[in-house]
Amino acid sequence: MRLATFLHRDGNARAGVLLDGDTRIVDLFAARPEPCFGSMQALIEGGPGALDAAREVAENPPSVAVHMTEGARLLTPLPAPPQIRDCLCFEEHLTRAYDVLRRNRAAMEPDPEAALKEFEAKGLFRIPEVWYRQPIYYKANRLAVIGPEEDVIWPDYADVMDYELEFGFFIGKGGRDIPREKAREHIFGYAIFNDISARDAQAVEMPGGLGPGKGKDFDTGNVIGPCIVTADELDPYDCAMIARINGEERSRGHSGSIHWTFEDLIAHISRSETLYPGEFIASGTVGGGSGLEQERYLSDGDVMELEVEGIGILRNRIIRK
Repeated sequence: MRLATFLHRDGNARAGVLLDGDTRIVDLFAARPEPCFGSMQALIEGGPGALDAAREVAENPPSVAVHMTEGARLLTPLPAPPQIRDCLCFEEHLTRAYDVLRRNRAAMEPDPEAALKEFEAKGLFRIPEVWYRQPIYYKANRLAVIGPEEDVIWPDYADVMDYELEFGFFIGKGGRDIPREKAREHIFGYAIFNDISARDAQAVEMPGGLGPGKGKDFDTGNVIGPCIVTADELDPYDCAMIARINGEERSRGHSGSIHWTFEDLIAHISRSETLYPGEFIASGTVGGGSGLEQERYLSDGDVMELEVEGIGILRNRIIRK
């Protein structure tokens, strides 16, 4: 199923099922006013029984519960998820990013060409060894999430803004010390993630050793959507991933190039730590999927379109107030 959250005319967020090529949406609670249909979080916490009930409703929805998607405002699928973790799963993205960093740092030296050769010979500005030993992640601001077609507001302390083409999964069944071979059972579904980054702020704070702060944390900085595709309907390792800015294709990657799989992430993160239903865990940027790698950053008014095959297109504009 393709699940979405939309704004009801009463001003409340409602959970729904998208139908007919996403042209219609079924209001689950209007169709069957049960607690598990009260919100997307309730639906996730309801487990397989709630999903089966949602399928029953979607197969024969009452007309009063069906709306045209064009007239409904889609929100982020799960407003204020219990937790957001963003990981670094794609080697190509890191390789490209460190290449840019190495070149730019060498350009600051009196003899850039000689400095670049020295950096390369010494193995400077390259992927750290720990990345090959275990998944790396940080926790994002779960209260700064927006959805499709909402504007990203440029933070006033930044000048260099960037998009990041990612996707991720929502935890369905919670657990602790989850073995890798059972990890897929804990995935509820998948959504696209645009990890908006203030690159100049990030460059200042990262040498401090604690990870991104204001480089990532600002209102509207986490974009998740446009829907959740349930785990039974998507192979997460067979998806084309495309980034467009103002209609121009900037990059094209593939989820199959992932180094750390979602099963790896669940097994690692859940070590001595409980994962809860509704938590969102993102893949990190696919190779080529950011302006950083191409040194082409965002401008005021740019429209970002991030597409993941099988999920859809997540579209947002960034504006500088």
